[in-house]
Amino acid sequence: MVIDQDARLAERIHTLRTREGWTLQELADRSSVSRATLSRIENAEVSPNTQVLAKLCSAFGLTLTRLLAPLDGGFQPLVAHKDQTTWADADAGFTRRVVSPPSRGLNAEVIRCDLEANTRIDYETPPVSGQEHHLVMLEGRLDVEIDGQSYALSPGDCLRYRLFGASRFETGAEPAAYLLLLD
Repeated sequence: MVIDQDARLAERIHTLRTREGWTLQELADRSSVSRATLSRIENAEVSPNTQVLAKLCSAFGLTLTRLLAPLDGGFQPLVAHKDQTTWADADAGFTRRVVSPPSRGLNAEVIRCDLEANTRIDYETPPVSGQEHHLVMLEGRLDVEIDGQSYALSPGDCLRYRLFGASRFETGAEPAAYLLLLD
């Protein structure tokens, strides 16, 4: 039986919320996502967009990788390209693929991010405050704002930072692709 991405995510969010002992209203208060929206997400009636997932990550104190992919089973050191978890927000023009194998015991994660042309994504808060990021540009151009500081990135550039506050990622007339290492 194949379970779709929305159903897996719905189950995962419900499991995390109940593990914390939170009601829907408590999660709503912690995430600034309405109780009605959370209920629809947990019932797999809607797919959360990038900003909603970021708010849920912040509420649970998890990276998006760990929110999307429960770390069940043993560590597998190799994950084939075809088996890497991909999540897309078509409305926002954003696709992310988890490159590194998931592991409970290891912290670092490598994620490939693709943004369509003329895309802007704003995050109010980081999923994990103070987490170290290394952003390596692969293709295109990307304007990034981290805690009020702006950077213009081109292929081959690497931006290293710790994220404590708001961030923004914006493309111009061409799409952009980058690797993001989280540690």
